[in-house]
Amino acid sequence: METDLLIIGGGAAGTVAALLLADAGKRCVILEKNGQIGRKLRITGKGRCNLTNACDLDTLLTNVPRNPKFLYSAFTRCMPQDVMQFFELLGVPLKIERGNRVFPVSDKAEDIVAALQRALKQAKVPVYRETVTKLLLTDGNCNGVQTASGKQYFAKQVLLATGGASYPATGSTGDGYALAKQAGHTIVPPKPALVPLEVQEKWCAELMGLSLRNVSLRLYNGKKCLYEALGEMLFTHFGVSGPLVLTASSLLPDAIPKDGSCQLVLNLKPGLTPEQLDRRIQRDCAAHPNQAMGTIFRGLLPLKLVPVFLETVSVPPETKANALTREQRSTLVKGLQAFPLHVTARRSLKEAIVTRGGVSVKEVQAKTMASKLCSGLYFAGELLDVDAYTGGFNLQIAFSTASCVADAIQATETCFVPSSAYHAE
Repeated sequence: METDLLIIGGGAAGTVAALLLADAGKRCVILEKNGQIGRKLRITGKGRCNLTNACDLDTLLTNVPRNPKFLYSAFTRCMPQDVMQFFELLGVPLKIERGNRVFPVSDKAEDIVAALQRALKQAKVPVYRETVTKLLLTDGNCNGVQTASGKQYFAKQVLLATGGASYPATGSTGDGYALAKQAGHTIVPPKPALVPLEVQEKWCAELMGLSLRNVSLRLYNGKKCLYEALGEMLFTHFGVSGPLVLTASSLLPDAIPKDGSCQLVLNLKPGLTPEQLDRRIQRDCAAHPNQAMGTIFRGLLPLKLVPVFLETVSVPPETKANALTREQRSTLVKGLQAFPLHVTARRSLKEAIVTRGGVSVKEVQAKTMASKLCSGLYFAGELLDVDAYTGGFNLQIAFSTASCVADAIQATETCFVPSSAYHAE
């Protein structure tokens, strides 16, 4: 079989590139080892699909901790507003939530996948269930692939959009790294990004499932504060997770110190100053002088957290309100606004939302996503050594890099709008 473009991987980047090029009259074929597109898309945003982030260019770039300059051209080519228009024209109404995060109105990632499936069918882009094992290379050119079934597919260009190595159950098993290596590309070792963290504190297991909202989190490596933000986090059986923790994980040093100097410091009451907190505790104690602190603090913290907190700051929960000393009160205030957790490890790639590492961007043209080493070979999405924080930024990278590939292959600027031929009716 011969076509204009072979797309290896039917995820966000691969499907959008196919639709843009099919709209421009190019013949595209998607080879997807799962047989169906968008398997990982279905679980993004806890099944709601945080499609993009309705922000400006500067915000996009500041939310990419790794190689943001490489993505400048891609982002200017395809912005979040373009992505939103694209999917709304495919029949998926969208909404913007806190932090400019964009979701389907239905809160169903399946609606995004279904819209892409409809559009591919209407654009007559075939999706074949194939596992690609080899690039067909001739004199520095990539002109096709060979699959595990023994078939060969030929094309003028090949796009690798296989994803990274996170959530391997969805098919992201790092296949693209081996293919890129065949063309001579350097692979920056894949590591988990946006991943839950393990901590020293064993009591986290007692709080498993407890979610804290509107708390402030600071990440320290020694005395240096690497990150600070307000938001939501979650306790697990091994440590902590949730949006704040996932973002902090992307800023951890590659080698986490074993001496406990890498800490997450929580402010459990960020809306109050130390003076206001002190007055609040005094007021509660005065109102209930015979109650124990274990009861008093139920008005300040979630029930499950109260005994753990009091034990950690060394204030016995049975301490009566009328017996609380000034020093103990000061300890409580400090504990509420600087509650430490000592990071020991990241969880594995199996639990990471995205992969850090991948095809070295030094060997890829930023404006076209074309290989600098092999003619006819392109890259898009998570396979590249770029990753972003939570909030829709990683999917935006997928769409923007796909748009660059589409522009390059048809040697003109595409309109990032689906053809009227497959608009939703």
